[in-house]
Amino acid sequence: MTVRRTWRARQLLVVLLAVTGLLPDAAICREFDVLTNTWLVELNHDGGERVARSVAADTGFTYVSPILGSDSTFHFQHYGVPHARVRRSISHTRVLRSHPHVKSAVQQTGFIRQKRGYKPLIDALSKGVDQKLASIAVNDKATQTAEVKLPTDPDFGKEWYLRNTGQSKGVPGLDLNVVAAWSMGYTGKGITTAIMDDGIDYLHEDLKYNYNADASYDFSSNDPYPYPRYTDTWFNSHGTRCAGEVAAARDNNVCGVGVAYGSMVAGLRMLDQPFMTDLIEANAMGHMPNVIDIYSASWGPTDDGKTVDGPRNLTMRAIVNGVNNGRNGKGNIYVWASGDGGPNDDCNCDGYAASMWTVSINSATNDGRTAGYDESCSSTLASTFSNGKSSSHDAGVATTDLYNNCTASHSGTSAAAPEAAGVFALALEANKNLTWRDIQHLTVLTSKRNSLYDSNGVHKWQLNGARLEFNHLFGYGVMDAAAMADLARQWASLPERFHCTAGTITQEREFSFGKNIRFTIDSNGCAGTENEVNYLEHVQAYITLRASYRGCVTMYLTSPMNTTSMILSQRPNDDDDKNGFTRWPFMTTHTWAEVSRGTWTLDVVMEPILGLKNNLETGIFKEWSLVLHGTRTPPYTDQPRMPAGVHEKLEMVRRAHESGVFMV
Repeated sequence: MTVRRTWRARQLLVVLLAVTGLLPDAAICREFDVLTNTWLVELNHDGGERVARSVAADTGFTYVSPILGSDSTFHFQHYGVPHARVRRSISHTRVLRSHPHVKSAVQQTGFIRQKRGYKPLIDALSKGVDQKLASIAVNDKATQTAEVKLPTDPDFGKEWYLRNTGQSKGVPGLDLNVVAAWSMGYTGKGITTAIMDDGIDYLHEDLKYNYNADASYDFSSNDPYPYPRYTDTWFNSHGTRCAGEVAAARDNNVCGVGVAYGSMVAGLRMLDQPFMTDLIEANAMGHMPNVIDIYSASWGPTDDGKTVDGPRNLTMRAIVNGVNNGRNGKGNIYVWASGDGGPNDDCNCDGYAASMWTVSINSATNDGRTAGYDESCSSTLASTFSNGKSSSHDAGVATTDLYNNCTASHSGTSAAAPEAAGVFALALEANKNLTWRDIQHLTVLTSKRNSLYDSNGVHKWQLNGARLEFNHLFGYGVMDAAAMADLARQWASLPERFHCTAGTITQEREFSFGKNIRFTIDSNGCAGTENEVNYLEHVQAYITLRASYRGCVTMYLTSPMNTTSMILSQRPNDDDDKNGFTRWPFMTTHTWAEVSRGTWTLDVVMEPILGLKNNLETGIFKEWSLVLHGTRTPPYTDQPRMPAGVHEKLEMVRRAHESGVFMV
């Protein structure tokens, strides 16, 4: 009995410390299951909101909302139950399940989701905010050219990611090339981007006229006003900063200007609570999918180099529904920050960034390198910018800040994702018929190497089998807004997409240091079936294995056209010896547009970690399923003659197909 009481006391102490912020975010979720005061309730018929409200009233619960617009599945809350506890509220669940209209009731588990790139404003109280509106210098009009009228916003000169002239020790020309897109007449007009975050200061002078109130909602407080909650550290400035990158107004003498300054932003407040739930995530990602075009997320599982986590069932349903049915069938675009775990983490262990339904964006600095916090992985599609290597106060991303202020110190991949969302808004204005797949193809074809490089010399630029240049750190390169908008304007529809399970190997084999294992699958791309895939988009390797030290495991997938993707890199902090990976979908975009048929090779390697006390780590491999996603026919044969550069790239892809194994 004493042992049980001690254990219970320890559980309660851990929950208390986590909720009050005195325990590292992920510690409680690693050690215990956390139960919240919310329930997923399914009615035994489509009774709609009226019946759901009646059930909630009968059982002492509070009705919150339907789930993904359903007439039978609802979100309930009970204010008599703590926000976080370590024991299930069996009695409350029993009351719900005993109601004649209730088919099932499941208390929701809480988990950690962290903002990316957030750094407290250490001197916020002593020195004030980064810049007050009244003290901002007027932009130097001498930098404006006769060909293009540049914005007059006072902070535009500091927005090196929009127009890099070498300020803050950057490389001139290393930017998103948005000025050229603006000169073509594209500003994002008619497009709405939802910032899924901690709220938006929609009263800000640089945001209020581009704020889409009708598409906004507060999923933390369950009301239509997603205004950030005040804290002394300005912890909840994250969403406002991201919103300004997308849609800050132009030429209004306030802060800077957004990438798509003619577009709208919606605020979906959902991060500001001790623990996330599947219900909140799903409802945010499925909110008004025919009104919202782009969902931007600068958060994810804990970036501690040991967490392996991703979307739960309802959230995955929301994302899949969005890409299949959102935007009236053309598909919503989900933009994801690849992560801030640094070189000791791998974003393929983040199920949001590594999803084929999302566009994973990494960041580069103003001199072309990766930042120290950048993660790398084979699922990254492209890069935008975070902050400079310079120690200058203005080397960060200049954008809007809370309470009508401005900042020039926004950073992290948090800053990168909204920039990509802004570029996508420009492309969607150029062609509103683009699908979610079109956006990914346009990203691959128009992103550029520019001046990006790995300062450590490890990850080189390579050509895949379709002659497309990629890098493990940067994906297909830095995004180019003008090239994407120009290509979008004349883009023709793609062939239909299919999914092919190329093969599965179920075989237990041990591996260890010096004893690597290799598997091969010979694929015909499901030839002759309704799921035939001959030309690739995404490739997934579903892996099940266990290891005595999971962070020592690295894996490489090689395509029939001899492109090798490192689908899992070493993670020195990942000391897991129990869970391993269970059908985890490691994804690569590096084989984009390649021919699918031939031999696929998986190499599983146990690599020693510097400082680890011994080299006796072992692992057991159990299963590999290879899933191919792409088209039956060549993807680009119906495209008209494209702009210079892109046309050459497409011609190289076509020639690679012609010299490949077959043509359809």
